[in-house]
Amino acid sequence: MDLTSPAPLSLTSLLINLGLGVILSIFVAWYYKKYSNSFTNRSRFSPLLPLLTLTTVLVISVVKSSLALSLGLVGALSIVRFRTAIKDPEELLFLFLAITIGLGLGADQRIPTIIAVAFIMAYLFIRRKIRSEKGITHNMYLNLTLANSDSDTGENVFARANDILLNHFDDLNLRRLDTNPDNLQITYFLSVTDQNQLITAMDELKEHFPGSSTSLVDRENMLGG
Repeated sequence: MDLTSPAPLSLTSLLINLGLGVILSIFVAWYYKKYSNSFTNRSRFSPLLPLLTLTTVLVISVVKSSLALSLGLVGALSIVRFRTAIKDPEELLFLFLAITIGLGLGADQRIPTIIAVAFIMAYLFIRRKIRSEKGITHNMYLNLTLANSDSDTGENVFARANDILLNHFDDLNLRRLDTNPDNLQITYFLSVTDQNQLITAMDELKEHFPGSSTSLVDRENMLGG
């Protein structure tokens, strides 16, 4: 048995695998673009998933029949370095799913790959439906600019504002605090499930701090996702 000579690659099998890869990866990319909560720009990132899948199918199809090509691939990829870190776990998950589809189809494991992808996507849809029935949660950044009065120090202003927000929100995370002689700038990360809850909190802040200004930013739409 000659381990150095690759077996002929079936073009028919390759085209079938590429076709299935396009279908499965486009479906995964559609779900990612429509339902993902990733922090990245989903409209720009999702079209890359089918390309990643097809590239993986081609690589595995070429090297699977030759030990020499497999060893050469390991050596070639060992010099590749990616300088951009992927910090979003959900983005990494979908990248890994796209690669997995390519690996399965490149190895001619079509039926197991289709069943596995269908099972994973069904799980994602069911999980999303259960979460939507419990109520949609909006993750938001709240930016406050509170004026310092003659009788209040910055610490007192912060304590009063913090107590007001704690009465309305269970999930309240302080992200930034800037002080100067004239005002106090605070940034919170909030999880909001009820719009009326947010309106009540903003009205109470206005009542206690008449000269204050507020800004709300929806985290999910910050980068045009």
